[in-house]
Amino acid sequence: MTKIILVLGVLYSTILFASQITIAVSANVSYAIEPLKKAFTQLHPQTEVRIILGSSGKLMAQISHGAPYQLFMSANMAYPQALYTKGLTQDRPLIYAQGALAILSQKPRNYCADIFTLNDPDIRHIAIANPKTAPYGKASVEALKKARLYRKLEKKFVYGESISQTLIYATKVADIGIIAKSALYSPRLLAYKEAIHWSEIDSSLYTPIQQGMVILKEGKGLVEVQAFYDFILSPQAQKILRNFGYTIP
Repeated sequence: MTKIILVLGVLYSTILFASQITIAVSANVSYAIEPLKKAFTQLHPQTEVRIILGSSGKLMAQISHGAPYQLFMSANMAYPQALYTKGLTQDRPLIYAQGALAILSQKPRNYCADIFTLNDPDIRHIAIANPKTAPYGKASVEALKKARLYRKLEKKFVYGESISQTLIYATKVADIGIIAKSALYSPRLLAYKEAIHWSEIDSSLYTPIQQGMVILKEGKGLVEVQAFYDFILSPQAQKILRNFGYTIP
């Protein structure tokens, strides 16, 4: 009887998930990816979606070295474009969303000065993402330089490997941090209030963070991968992304 139950369980799992796809996802999308995955699975219950999260630069390096990912959702266009140039994608990358930067502190602050809040004398440590591997880190550095704050504050920086690690540093290690605005819409951060704990950074201080998506060579011609790609561009997915603070192109 036990063997029959086990066999039926295996058969049920096989029927439920007839296929599996593996998606490499930039860390900034980690807050929105579960609602996106849930909505996709409701439309395609026979497809299991496996998510690999990381900084865009590290994910690109893994893909370049043969990681078996089938679709890449990057935090910028440069990394998927580089993969396209190398012949590692099905087609050219496409912009699926535009991100934004925000500053966040556990301690209530006066954010009237916008990015210049980082000048507050009680701030000793500032969390930012590594600009070498994380597009949000690169945008953070660009904003700081344009505001002429970079050299003054550089010694205070605590670097996160990805923008999601930077969020952890901002809320647990540093006094304040530059994070992805999308993180502020996740359920666990709803206690942080705008103009009290966080403020969006003036978008004119950095190049628009245009996030790129591309089907990789491993996913070329796979119906399930194409279905997920098409879903991310659908009105339903775009609404979810907007709910997490993204702008849709």
